[in-house]
Amino acid sequence: MATLTDVSLLRPAPSLLPFSKPSPRPHIHRPLKLRCSIAEGRTRSPSTIDGGELATVDCVIVGGGISGLCIAQALATKHRDVASNVIVTEAKDRVGGNITTVERDGYLWEEGPNSFQPSDPMLTMVVDSGLKDDLVLGDPNAPRFVLWDGMLRPVPSKPTDLPFFDLMSIGGKLRAGFGAVGIRPPPPGHEESVEEFVRRNLGDEVFERLIEPFCSGVYAGDPSKLSMKAAFGKVWKLEQNGGSIIGGTFKAIQEKNKALKPTRDPRLPKPKGQTVGSFRKGLSMLPEAISTSLGSKVKLSWKLSKGVVSLQSKTVVMTIPSYIASGLLNPLSPAAANALSKFCYPPVAAVTISYPKEAIRTECLIDGELKGFGQLHPRSQGVETLGTIYSSSLFPNRAPPGRVLLLNYIGGATNPGILSKTEGELVEAVDHDLRKMLINPTAKDPLALGVRVWPQAIPQFLVGHLDLLETANSALKDSGYDGLFLGGNYVSGVALGRCVEGAYEVAAGVKDFLSQYAYI
Repeated sequence: MATLTDVSLLRPAPSLLPFSKPSPRPHIHRPLKLRCSIAEGRTRSPSTIDGGELATVDCVIVGGGISGLCIAQALATKHRDVASNVIVTEAKDRVGGNITTVERDGYLWEEGPNSFQPSDPMLTMVVDSGLKDDLVLGDPNAPRFVLWDGMLRPVPSKPTDLPFFDLMSIGGKLRAGFGAVGIRPPPPGHEESVEEFVRRNLGDEVFERLIEPFCSGVYAGDPSKLSMKAAFGKVWKLEQNGGSIIGGTFKAIQEKNKALKPTRDPRLPKPKGQTVGSFRKGLSMLPEAISTSLGSKVKLSWKLSKGVVSLQSKTVVMTIPSYIASGLLNPLSPAAANALSKFCYPPVAAVTISYPKEAIRTECLIDGELKGFGQLHPRSQGVETLGTIYSSSLFPNRAPPGRVLLLNYIGGATNPGILSKTEGELVEAVDHDLRKMLINPTAKDPLALGVRVWPQAIPQFLVGHLDLLETANSALKDSGYDGLFLGGNYVSGVALGRCVEGAYEVAAGVKDFLSQYAYI
């Protein structure tokens, strides 16, 4: 494959030209001009490219990861009337971004995201992509565990569990209860980190035994630096709107009951309880299905560059990581590029290993089986692994009979040193940790199936994240790039479901923009 040059965008000429008088007629806008290079061996679709020149399209989406694909799918299914001609450019030779499913020797595992919350936007994307019959959902009653004082302790899954679970002391539970109803210090006059917010509202035990390991599991992050407002905005808003977490919850329930309930799409499945989802053949089924649906609109091994194809687009959406977008946008808006360059992506390794069922400690079995979603490990408990997902317990047909499949994450913001470890050393570190609480110390060595190191894995929503994002968006608008949108997990949130929800939001923004402007 030929080496591809980096991306360049050409400034639109001239910028937005509004009418002098208020008018319902659309404003006039000139399309963005882009150039693309194509990897050697890739062909140009004759249906869309004529003589090396591409006709003006409604939207070019840069990046064929899950965010970019879902934006294109949302435009195709929800806003086809204003955005019927959409192109997705992907520099790699496959779609999906970090979604990486591997199937081999009777095992099926993920080396990126593992599952998703089956929200209605997520289920809409699943159904529209033709994957309703391939959807698999985990057991809503599957327990989740946190390592504390050498034991895996279940996390409460419903309010009736609160008085009985042993992860927290009675004093810690009382402190959390009083804080939740508002008996706690008032908010400070600055943006709080996750650690500051949780310790102030719910006490030290909730932070150290629940929230800190949760931050490690979701963000691979440092809660002393993560922004509560940016990373967990829904909980942050409860206190803002209701004076306390409980007060905000009651107020949100009241407002929800007063609001008109939209009719739920009857095509959507109805998940039971708090569960997670995947697909029969893993998460890669979703990007592959969307790509198939979009057909020739998806261009693999394409980069915007000083290349062989020129095109004009009314809008551009960049869903590539912020550190790549920063370099591409620097010639257009140094201020936007500078803001995007400040986001941090620490390394994470996904280590997939298998043991025979008899290697699991007896005290960790439920009815003779390893059951549950998985386990999280607070940084204070002397283990390096961030957490472990019980893949073969969570979804069917993930491992051969008699085997247990475990997906382990290691690294993150507090442990960037994993980049200096070999694959063998990472497997050894995970195995060493698991023998402290889950695996019998005398068990045979595990079968190492896959080790995937992501040098820049998950964007960190640190204190100031939302301000930097606003600076980047404002700088692009001030430079005349109203039709250039930023998307992806550093914008919407890092969970797979949030990427999909964010895709619908970006698509709606593109639709609104296209509806307001005519093009010359």
